[in-house]
This record gives sequence, C-alpha cells and structure tokens, in this order.
Amino acid sequence: MLIERTSREVIIRLPASVDATGLQRLVDYLIYKEATANSKATQDQVDKLVADVKKGWWKRNCKRFIE
Repeated sequence: MLIERTSREVIIRLPASVDATGLQRLVDYLIYKEATANSKATQDQVDKLVADVKKGWWKRNCKRFIE
C-alpha cells in the first residue's frame, strides 16, 4: 500500500488483490466522513431525524405488511 498526499488530495494505491467487499465498505465510510465533515448536528438531532424518517416510512408502507 502506498499513501501519497498532494496539495489537493490524498491518493491511496492498493494491490489489485485487495478484497473488493472490504474495500467498498472502506470507501462508503470515507464518503460518509466527507459528507458529514462540516455538520454541526448533534447526536440527539440526528437520532430525532432518524426516528422521524422511520415513522414517515412506516406510515407510507405499513399497508404493504399488515393486511
């Protein structure tokens, strides 16, 4: 593995034999970190948002499961 830092980016070079599933999980985590880097949301705010989204999803989809 080789890690190189330029003035604009970090470049990580891995051998082609690296497990693609594990690598995808790492990439997903890095995308999450990049997307949330400037967030000022607290954990409580995030938890409330998640609960609201789940509640809304259930209201829209409960008939698919209960009939």
